[in-house]
Parts: sequence; C-alpha cells; structure tokens
Amino acid sequence: MYPGQHISLKPYNTFGIEAFARYFICFKSREEVQEIFDDIKELRVAERLVLGGGSNILLCGDFNGYVLKNEIGGIEAIHEDANSVMLKVGAGVPWHQLVLYAVDRDWGGIENLSLIPGSTGAAPMQNIGAYGTELKDVFHSLEAYHIGEKRIVTFDKKDCKFGYRESVFKHELKNQCVLLSVTLCLKKNPEFNIAYGAIQQELEKMKVESLSVKNISDAVIRIRSSKLPDPAKIGNAGSFFKNPSVNAGQFHDLKKQYPDLVGYENTDGSYKLAAGWLIEACGWKGYRNGDAGCYPLQALVLVNYGNASGKELLSLSEEIKASVIHKFSVMLEREVNVI
Repeated sequence: MYPGQHISLKPYNTFGIEAFARYFICFKSREEVQEIFDDIKELRVAERLVLGGGSNILLCGDFNGYVLKNEIGGIEAIHEDANSVMLKVGAGVPWHQLVLYAVDRDWGGIENLSLIPGSTGAAPMQNIGAYGTELKDVFHSLEAYHIGEKRIVTFDKKDCKFGYRESVFKHELKNQCVLLSVTLCLKKNPEFNIAYGAIQQELEKMKVESLSVKNISDAVIRIRSSKLPDPAKIGNAGSFFKNPSVNAGQFHDLKKQYPDLVGYENTDGSYKLAAGWLIEACGWKGYRNGDAGCYPLQALVLVNYGNASGKELLSLSEEIKASVIHKFSVMLEREVNVI
C-alpha cells in the first residue's frame, strides 16, 4: 500500500484550514491497518496523525509525517434482547449517521448527542457529550490496533479512563493506538434526559405531547442548528473550549459579582461554568479579525470565514483565554487538538 505525497488536508478538517500532509493513506479495514504498519516500517516511529472526521483539530502548519485517514465502516447488532441492543460500529462511520441509525429503530441512549460532527472512532477518544449525556453512558468496549504491541487490543470502560472530554487515548496512549471499532449498548425502553439546556423548551415549541427518541433527537438538532454554524458553510470545530470547573467558594463569589453567571453543580460539589457565557461576557461574541472570528450566535465557537490560518485562530484563542483569566480568574482549556 503506497501513500500519496504532499496531499492537501483542507477537505479533511472541518475548520477548512489549508495544510499539506507529507504522506497520506486511507484505510478501510482492520486488516489494512495491520498491512500498513507491517509494510511501512518507518511508520512505527514516524510522526503520525490518525484522522476521522477532522472535526476536532486545528492545523497550524503542514504535517511532516504520515496522515492516516480512518474509513472503516459498518454498523452491526452483535447482541439483542428484550431490553437492549449492542451495536458494533466501524470507527470511520460518521457519528451522526450512527445516531440516526439508532433513532430510526427507536433505540435510546445517544439521541442527546445528535448532530455532533466527527467519526464514531473519535467519540470515545474525546468522550463526547452534550445535553447531559456522555459517550461513556452507553459505552461497552472498543477495539484498537496497538502500534507498539503490534496487535489488536480490546478496551472496556475502565480501561478507557473516561473523564470530562478525556480518555486514556489523549494521555498515556496518545498516538499509540488506531481505533478500529466501538461497541455501544443502547436501550429499547430508554429513560429520556431532557433536563439539560433548552431541550424541554424546544419540545414545547414543537408541541410534543409524548416523548420519544425521535422527537428528542429532532429537538437537539433544531437547537444545535440554530446556534452552531454548518462546517460546510463556515469552517469550525464546534466548541473550541471545555466548560471550566471552579470550587464552590469561587463560584459563589463570582455569582455575587455577576448574577447572570451560568453554572451547574458537579457531583463533587464544584461548579461547572458555561465557557460560552464567560467568553461572551468578555466581549468576544461576533468578533472578527480578517477571516478568524468568534461566531455571532455562540461565543464558544471559533470560525474560519474563508482563508484564516490555523495560527491566526490559535492566536485568537489565546487572546480569549487571557481575557477570561483577567476578568474572572478562570482558566479555559481547549477542547480542540492543536496539530
């Protein structure tokens, strides 16, 4: 299998950043992954970037190594009973395609995660979450090719060390595994989660009288579409920053000073703040400098209006972080991976 050389990555990242890969290879099966690493010995030690949907990266220059594009497909029910179904999903399947597949069959658990961009393989790496639901809530296991061990390894939930937008694949095993498949456990008699965000209000607008997986998914799609830009029209990677957490004392002090501050209590007694509110309060919402900007409808989203470079967007993100620290003494952490 021979890699392409000097390939543009613009079609492969949702920010629409122009950057080039020195080498580029697509793979569509676990067998091809093993063949690639067996045939190209240098690949085990060379700089590597595994791409799924390219929805969570910011390219700040050309990539002087191997870009591996994951296109492993397939959705298969591997176990089913009266109450649940286990789905084994190829890591290259677009996440929203999987959500729609489940919604069409009235299988619950991931409807709150509708319209999240990216691939299914990226979901556990990031422990994606939205509207009170996280990937770990439905996760059963995954398979990955361990580059150092030269074998396919199965990881259960404990092995993945899930946290808030975190997993073992962003830390101890960073760049050491190629995800092949993800297995999720979905419910046939789901318990609906509509307490978070604007889902309840949206359902009322839709005049929904009886809850279902489908109408919750539709409500989430409507909400996200109303405030998040379509990457096909405006380059973006969704939420650029994580929602930061502060201790109870700091939260109450901030709440006294800023009564409109948005925050939610965590199980450990700390408080998670809405990063978008903090950024908007610092005056960044709708800001634009050249083609790099902050989306007018959601301050948490940085956008490329056409020809912004990754370095320009990174610089803007650093200015935003500095202003939030200055005003609130709260540190923002990027959700997007800078390459």
